[in-house]
Amino acid sequence: MTSGPKTGSRTYLLSIVLVAVIGGLLFGYDTAVVSGAEQALDQFFRTARDFTYTAWLHGFTASSALLGCILGGAISGLCASRLGRKRSLILAAVLFFVSAVGSWWPESGILPYGEASRALLVSFNFYRIIGGVGVGLASALCPMYIAEISPARIRGTLVSCNQFAIIFGMLVVYFVNYLIRNNLGDTSEAIQQAMVAIGWRRMFLSEAFPAGAFLLLILLVPETPRFLALKGRDEKAFAVLERINGTAEARTILADIKSTVHERRERLFAYGRKVIVVGVLLSFFQQAIGINVVLYYAPRIFANMGATGDASMLQTVVMGIVNIIFTVVAIFTVDRVGRKPLLMIGSAGMMIGMLALAVLSFTDAIGLAALVFIILYTASFMMSWGPICWVLISEIFPNTIRSQAVAIAVAAQWVSNFLVSATFPSLSGWSVGGTYCIYALMSLLSALFVWKTVPETKGKTLEQMSALWRK
Repeated sequence: MTSGPKTGSRTYLLSIVLVAVIGGLLFGYDTAVVSGAEQALDQFFRTARDFTYTAWLHGFTASSALLGCILGGAISGLCASRLGRKRSLILAAVLFFVSAVGSWWPESGILPYGEASRALLVSFNFYRIIGGVGVGLASALCPMYIAEISPARIRGTLVSCNQFAIIFGMLVVYFVNYLIRNNLGDTSEAIQQAMVAIGWRRMFLSEAFPAGAFLLLILLVPETPRFLALKGRDEKAFAVLERINGTAEARTILADIKSTVHERRERLFAYGRKVIVVGVLLSFFQQAIGINVVLYYAPRIFANMGATGDASMLQTVVMGIVNIIFTVVAIFTVDRVGRKPLLMIGSAGMMIGMLALAVLSFTDAIGLAALVFIILYTASFMMSWGPICWVLISEIFPNTIRSQAVAIAVAAQWVSNFLVSATFPSLSGWSVGGTYCIYALMSLLSALFVWKTVPETKGKTLEQMSALWRK
């Protein structure tokens, strides 16, 4: 090993993290872009003559990307262990770009342009699923990459920045959707017609620009030192660690990494089933509480509360700003307060918000109060389960099984996400208030789960996770 700088470079570390979190931004951008387009998509495909576009089909179409997310999450472990963390992120960037262009032009020069049909619906959902695979990969690999490259003392903060990027991506796309919609015509009627014709296409195409930037920038970052050490490339691993942490600390960290690698405990259940179950249930509860229903269907929810088209889109932007603020709260508290307290506080806030929305729904008391409680619910999520779940998933698993275990946890998360999002239109048709009660119950159960089973990981190195679960 060659000598290098005696002190690490915080600037170098932050520049790497900044590039990695663009993947999180695309995660948020891709999953939220449908919020502005879904009502126009609904109207567009209802004009089809060769099939009937039902509420169930619309729920599937609005959520089809989540099928790709499940696949992307499921293969993320294989990609991460075979290709490496960096190359897998490059693959995700390519998929984002292809999906953006394909969703904009699902006819692909084969089908008649602008003519709704069963074949066009299949093509559109195909491209959305491709983007979903990219999201699934990014959702697993971005926090894993950041966790494996970050010092233990600030790991929670830096991984939480990925959640900030996800929410920032959602906020950006809310603004982009708003601007696209408001530049389609001079009257609400003209705007609505243009939305059905070209508006939704432009919304999906807008993702191609950040996807292209991510593809170029990810080529410039190094592979993670833990993956390099797992593959026996110790000199390269040391070089990355030294540049981030300094020479002395790099030697200590590399020795710790090698000690866990030499255990050769690659079997998924080598550390018992509990660690896998905890990771899967963390993922399940993050989605079962209903957060993505609020994110994906925000304009529709606000419209159902009595807001007009412009007002509902603007309220969605306001909610996005609130999300940013409370994600920042999580960033500055996760390494001070700890993971468990934030999760339990967030669960309590979400339960209160959903119960209040249920009461308002049952009593038909819509208006400002409903907006306040939606903001309470989303703020509680963004300061807790939003970032902290990803922090725990990226750090809780031992080194030798991390890529496999993260893949299972992330796949479980996207399965839950799809089921919750796809069933919302049907459930809300049954009872909006009853649906909110279900999410409130899940919030309560999530708090009990964290209290009873989730260990505190604040301040622990990734190598100490092996000792935490070792049997």
